[in-house]
Amino acid sequence: MAGPTTEFWQERFEKKETGWDRGSPSPQLLAWLDRGELQPCRIAVPGCGSGWEVVELAKRGFDVVGIDYTAAAVQKTRALVDAQGLKAEVIQADVLNYQPENKFDAVYEQTCLCAIHPEHWLAYSQQLVKWLKPEGSLWVMFMQMLRPAASEEGVIHGPPYHCDINAMRALFSEKAWIWPKPPYAKVAHPNLSHELALRLVRR
Repeated sequence: MAGPTTEFWQERFEKKETGWDRGSPSPQLLAWLDRGELQPCRIAVPGCGSGWEVVELAKRGFDVVGIDYTAAAVQKTRALVDAQGLKAEVIQADVLNYQPENKFDAVYEQTCLCAIHPEHWLAYSQQLVKWLKPEGSLWVMFMQMLRPAASEEGVIHGPPYHCDINAMRALFSEKAWIWPKPPYAKVAHPNLSHELALRLVRR
C-alpha cells in the first residue's frame, strides 16, 4: 500500500512529531459552529488525531464518532474525551475499509485526506459517499501544500499531500456532490501552509 503506514503515524505520536496538531480545535470548525452553520447531528471525524475536534463537537451536543487507525491517536482522543467527562465513540479503524452501522448526517474532514497517499484518494472519497446520508454534509478542509518539486517535476510529496482544488473538484465530482461557489475560506496553519474550507453536500 502506497503512503504512510500506521507504524509511521504511531512513531510520529510517540516522538511528539505532530506538527499538524494545533493543540486546540480548528478555528474554522469553531467558526462554523459559532455561526450555527453546523448544527448538532450524527457526525464522523476521520483521522481524528489527538481528538480536539471530537471533544469540541461532543461538548456541543453532537453524536460524534472519531476514527483513526493509529493506536496512539485513539488513546489520546479517548483520554481527552474522558478527561472532559464527555460522551463520544472513538474507533480504531482504517477509513478505507470502515463501514458504519448507521449512516452519518455529516463528516468533518480536516487532516485525513491530506495524510492519505493520492493513490488512495478515490477509494476514500467513495467511502465518504457511502458513509453519508443523501443530502448529508462534508465539512472539509483541503490542505494547500504545493512544493516546487511537485509543480515543476510532478513529484508527490507528503504527508501532508497537496490537495489542489481542481483535483478536489474531480475527486468529489458534481455527480455526487453539490459544490458552493468560490472563493473559499482560507485558513492559516501555524506549522503548515493553509487550508481551503468549504461544505459539500452529498446528492
